[in-house]
Amino acid sequence: MAGFSTDHWAFAFGVLGNIVSFIVFLSPMPTFYKIYKKKSAEGYQSIPYVIALFSSMLWIYYAFLKTNTTLLITINSFGVFIETIYVGFYLFYAPKKAKVQTVKMLLLSVVGGFGAIVLVTQFLFKGAVRGQVVGWICLVFSLCVFVAPLGIVRKVIKTKSVEYMPLLLSVFLTLSAVMWFFYGLLLKDINIAAPNVLGFVFGILQIVLYVIYSKKEKAILKEQKLPEIQKPAVILLDENMNNKKLPELTQEQIIDIVKLGLMVCSDKAHVESCPHDTTCAAKAHENTPPKLQTVEAA
Repeated sequence: MAGFSTDHWAFAFGVLGNIVSFIVFLSPMPTFYKIYKKKSAEGYQSIPYVIALFSSMLWIYYAFLKTNTTLLITINSFGVFIETIYVGFYLFYAPKKAKVQTVKMLLLSVVGGFGAIVLVTQFLFKGAVRGQVVGWICLVFSLCVFVAPLGIVRKVIKTKSVEYMPLLLSVFLTLSAVMWFFYGLLLKDINIAAPNVLGFVFGILQIVLYVIYSKKEKAILKEQKLPEIQKPAVILLDENMNNKKLPELTQEQIIDIVKLGLMVCSDKAHVESCPHDTTCAAKAHENTPPKLQTVEAA
């Protein structure tokens, strides 16, 4: 790879940065699909998309003031395009109060802020100085953007949960910071390289926190796993027991039943002792008491 010059390496990292940043710009698509299904943007905020739109416009302006920054223009042009769609989509489905707030932010940042930066730098600065001033503005703004994830980091540490930290987005943001850092370093442009150092540090911090607290969550879930509930014993009842009560017997009826049982057993034993004697059988028949009256169920 000895034939690769600094410009070639810068171009390679710029292309990789475009690819990763392209994925990052498309990452909010699932959110807007949910908004489309719900037909409402209630519960979501437009601030990230307005800020991303303003940032892309600022970097395009800076790229036009510099040389050899075509790749910076291409990806941020796509950023302006996709973020404009996001903001328009949000305004279409947002409630009235959220629409008013979004329009105010657009006027304040995109129209007022960006317009003021362009006018001031055009009239007060010239040549390379203008590029340096705009570059420092981009650097400061990028640092503010990269500091924003600290809110998510604090929430993860406080709640000990990674529910609100999208791992995939953190990985791609870290990769994007790496690519654009080397792109700026090879072009010797500190305004591009410097903020991505902070982006890389915060990206790694988010990934480490995700790994630590996701393991802790799994361990807690295992400890809190409920034991299996024992099945209650099944009691079988006669269908007739549900609707009928057992018959109540009088004391005389119980005595008669016992006597009858004893007499039947004694006669049966006597008959078995002389099975061929008709006299015994006749006697047993004579001694057999009349049948008791059947007791009806209550």
